[in-house]
Amino acid sequence: MLAGIAFRVTAMACMALLSALVKWTGSRGIPVFEIILFRNLFAFVPLGLYIWRTTGFSVLKTRRPFGHLVRATVGLSGMVCGFSAVQYLPLTEATALQFTSPLFMTALSALLLSEKVGRHRWAAVVVGFVGVLIMARPLPGQMNVPGVTLGILSALGAAGAMVAIRQISDTEKGPTIVFYFTLGGVAIGMVGSAFHWVTPDPQTMGLLVVAGLIGGVGQLFLTEALRQAPIGVIAPFDYTQLVWASLLGLVIWGELPHPLTLIGAFIVAASGVYILHRELRRFRAESGAGT
Repeated sequence: MLAGIAFRVTAMACMALLSALVKWTGSRGIPVFEIILFRNLFAFVPLGLYIWRTTGFSVLKTRRPFGHLVRATVGLSGMVCGFSAVQYLPLTEATALQFTSPLFMTALSALLLSEKVGRHRWAAVVVGFVGVLIMARPLPGQMNVPGVTLGILSALGAAGAMVAIRQISDTEKGPTIVFYFTLGGVAIGMVGSAFHWVTPDPQTMGLLVVAGLIGGVGQLFLTEALRQAPIGVIAPFDYTQLVWASLLGLVIWGELPHPLTLIGAFIVAASGVYILHRELRRFRAESGAGT
């Protein structure tokens, strides 16, 4: 179980570093779709090694091509918005807005999967969105409208992708889902870059390659964490990403998190953990009833 926690925390550090690299390369004039191309293309290196050493490439056979297309489309839309958001917002704030994903996932599960969501989880969703308002600071001259909008759309895309994964996970394995998502990322990155390509200098090129490798490694750590420990144990450690993002933002850009960002993030995180608690409680009750 400790190994699962360690994998999850390491994955969150990788994701925070990926966001920092996206922000840095974006500030050097690299378009978002070009960053997405490199992030996914070089993620195939650790992903390919992982599949080769564990499941074998037979795992890439799929019975749900349309399901993968939906998952990739929704998830990559969120990635485009997320990579754009970090260009407008401090790294800590952009990361904190990602924590709204469990709130959206709860609502989407009720709307799209017809899952029963009780009043406790709906109340947590409402409280969580109060935290979002606190983080967004919707006051004249204080709210970064493009950044906040993109950050929330990114979280919505991530939530939609998780719902899509739940719809195909009965027949598709984790490496299969990750592979076709990454392949979709390469495709959309190539199409977008065809309209606007900026040739990076050697340093920026190196950082783009590292971003792809870090993104792939982080995804594998997420997968391994789920293999080593129950989701209820490791999911709360997702919020360590905010710590890593705060440190990177401070060291690289001298960013100090706004007090309201931290307060709002705490409220959103608490709501997300409570939703997870209620979800696991419901799952155990249903499992017990079925035995």
